[in-house]
Amino acid sequence: MVYHAKIDIILTIIMFLMIWIFGAISLLPFASLSTVIIMSTAFIVSVVFVWWYANSIKFIFYDNYLLVKGGPFKSKIPYQSITRVSLTTDKYTGYLISSSDKGLEIFYSTAANGSIKILPKDKMQFILELKKRCPNAQILQNQLLE
Repeated sequence: MVYHAKIDIILTIIMFLMIWIFGAISLLPFASLSTVIIMSTAFIVSVVFVWWYANSIKFIFYDNYLLVKGGPFKSKIPYQSITRVSLTTDKYTGYLISSSDKGLEIFYSTAANGSIKILPKDKMQFILELKKRCPNAQILQNQLLE
């Protein structure tokens, strides 16, 4: 079962504006040809990477683990290692795969930072599926229903 991430449009627009500003700077008349080529290449690579990352964030339920994937980044989370799921509004919690400031924080024992923050489009369906696969995890149902 695959769930896609909810995309924070404002943050994505800000990221693209910053990339466009860098692209415009590379075309200023006082820049040398080599600077224009380097900056244009960096601009194109940045645009493609941001677009790829923002549009490819998904959460895939496999038999034994949850795969969290965004662009070239992947996290394989075994169901038995998931200890708790809660709501978070903190942008600086755990491993951040979502571009939003609101989301679900999944705590698991094999995490380098202790947790991963995600925001699936259909949050309640995602939680129900996660509950089926992780019956021992502490999922704060009343907090998540708000």
